[in-house]
Amino acid sequence: MLWRGVAVFLAAALVALLQGCATEPGRRIQALFAPSKGEVALNAGLKQYEDGDYSDSARNLSSAINQGLSDSERVTAHKHLAFIHCASGRERQCRDEFRKALSVEPGLELAPAEAGHPTWGPIFRSLKAGR
Repeated sequence: MLWRGVAVFLAAALVALLQGCATEPGRRIQALFAPSKGEVALNAGLKQYEDGDYSDSARNLSSAINQGLSDSERVTAHKHLAFIHCASGRERQCRDEFRKALSVEPGLELAPAEAGHPTWGPIFRSLKAGR
C-alpha cells in the first residue's frame, strides 16, 4: 500500500513539473496522463456494443475517432466497428475498418474468441496475411 502511495505521489510530481514544459518530450509525457478527447464517446460505444446496441455503438465509436483517440484506443474503436459491419453483412466496410486498425497497429491480433468468429475471423486473417 505504501508503494502505491509513493507511485501516485511521484506521478503527480512528474506531471506538475512538466505542466509548464513546452518541449515535445514534455508534451508526450503529459499526453500519457491526459485522457483523449474521444475517451467518453469510446467508452459509451464499447458499452453499447456489449449491450448489443450496435447502431448507437457505431455512432459513438465513429464520433470518438473523429474527436481524437490514442493509437490503442483507435485500434479498439476500428476493431469494434469492423465487428459491427461484419455482423451486419457489410463486408467491404468490415475490411476497411480492419485495415484502419492494422495500419495503426500492424501486429494486432484478435483475442481467441474474436479470431474464432465465423464471419470476421476469416476476414481479419486474410487481411493480416496480405500485409
